[in-house]
Amino acid sequence: MLLKKILIFNLFTLILLASSIEPIPMNIEYDYKKALLGKKLFFDKKLSKDNTISCASCHDLNNGGDDGLIFSVGINGKLGNINAPTVLNSIFNFRQFWDGRAKDLAEQAKGPIENPIEMGHDFASLVKVLKRSSYKESFKAVYKDGITEQNIVNALAEFEKTLITPNSSFDKYLKGDEAAITAFEKEGFELFKNKGCISCHNGVNIGGNLYSKFGMIVDIDSKSLGKYNVTKNELDKYYFKVPTLRNISLTAPYFHDGRYQDLKEVVKTMALVQLGRPITNLEIEKIVAFLKTLNGKLEIIE
Repeated sequence: MLLKKILIFNLFTLILLASSIEPIPMNIEYDYKKALLGKKLFFDKKLSKDNTISCASCHDLNNGGDDGLIFSVGINGKLGNINAPTVLNSIFNFRQFWDGRAKDLAEQAKGPIENPIEMGHDFASLVKVLKRSSYKESFKAVYKDGITEQNIVNALAEFEKTLITPNSSFDKYLKGDEAAITAFEKEGFELFKNKGCISCHNGVNIGGNLYSKFGMIVDIDSKSLGKYNVTKNELDKYYFKVPTLRNISLTAPYFHDGRYQDLKEVVKTMALVQLGRPITNLEIEKIVAFLKTLNGKLEIIE
């Protein structure tokens, strides 16, 4: 166990030296017409088999981009088995879903629509439904071949590209505004770096750019097997895509299984099971204060 800790500590040190956080760009390139159509689809319950669930049901754009539940509720009251991640800033993730099974936003959009415990639809039927509605003309105006499975997920992905939250207090600080965050919050950022949190939570999305084992130093119970569900490789058990920390104070409950509501408990647990580092209550408060500076501003296209 000691050797394992030394090896992991040395690895974290190397990663830490190469790690940095970048501000979210103020704008991102996207196709406006496709995104506007995608927005309409995102909020439309027609995408579910019984017309009760939309993408927005599990991804509330006014409240952190998730649903605030441990597990989401799908059609016919069916309960999911993994915590819904935020859709905000998902364009910056290197893979989608906790287990990384989708390579991009378009591939991710297919999953919930056909998942029997989420929207429970199938694309062949959905295309027929949409062709009998005003969507027929809307799609024709944007896509030459009209309504197809590919065009549906393409439009959804184009809208989701726009869901970025730039201009957080911390991003202003990164751009040179020393007064954008307080001395207490700056101390939290220094602890975030020095404790090793930044070794996994870095880049534009402060996460979302690698896999990490849940329980790197100390084993921690998890019913979900993470990336193993995709690869069936024993070495991938309990590896999950590292979540973004953008807007983290708005996206409780936390972890893939929604086990904690309190951000302080999350920081305390991560210090123990991922980093093997002691941490005091004051240090936790400072890191949480820093994390709250990561809330940005979402502007939904009109």
